[in-house]
Amino acid sequence: MIGFLRGKISHIFSDYCFLDVHDVGYRVFISHQTRNHIVIGEEVLLYTHMHVREDAILLYGFFSQEEYDLFQHLIGISGIGPKVAQGILSATTADEFYRLIHRKDTKAITKLPGIGKKTAERIILELKDKLSADSFESSNITDDTVNIADSTGNMVAEATEALLTLGFQQSEIQSVLKKRSDWESTEEIIRYALAELQRF
Repeated sequence: MIGFLRGKISHIFSDYCFLDVHDVGYRVFISHQTRNHIVIGEEVLLYTHMHVREDAILLYGFFSQEEYDLFQHLIGISGIGPKVAQGILSATTADEFYRLIHRKDTKAITKLPGIGKKTAERIILELKDKLSADSFESSNITDDTVNIADSTGNMVAEATEALLTLGFQQSEIQSVLKKRSDWESTEEIIRYALAELQRF
């Protein structure tokens, strides 16, 4: 099992990259979160997972240990394979995903790609007891903090849904919205996101 690869990024595509390790080019499948941290021509270390199928051996790479750990938990859940897990990691951060688990927010989790209601319930059931070890100390989260997070989360969810109907991708919306957290209304989020997204 390959634990990590260190090399230079030679090519970047929508869901994978080529990592040049001593003149050997590894095709490494990556999430949009990891893609945002890599640059062609620069050296990077990617934590890796090797997925063996009858017809292929695939490598999945992760910029952070947190992302790698969440991927491992996800593929350990019945009904979630590497492709679906990678889609989840492209749509949200590990920290935000764990917060959804902590709040048992089934509705928000079902909005992630490839996740239905039953799978979302299974994810919450299997991962809720692993929160303190994997992300943050849940005892430090007060009711006020959760209420604020719920309110902000609802506004972000509504804004995201509106932006998706306008044709923007989930990954680019998440990339823009993660830059701020001090939102006062759904309309403010949409205006800000549109201004940022039109720059690309």
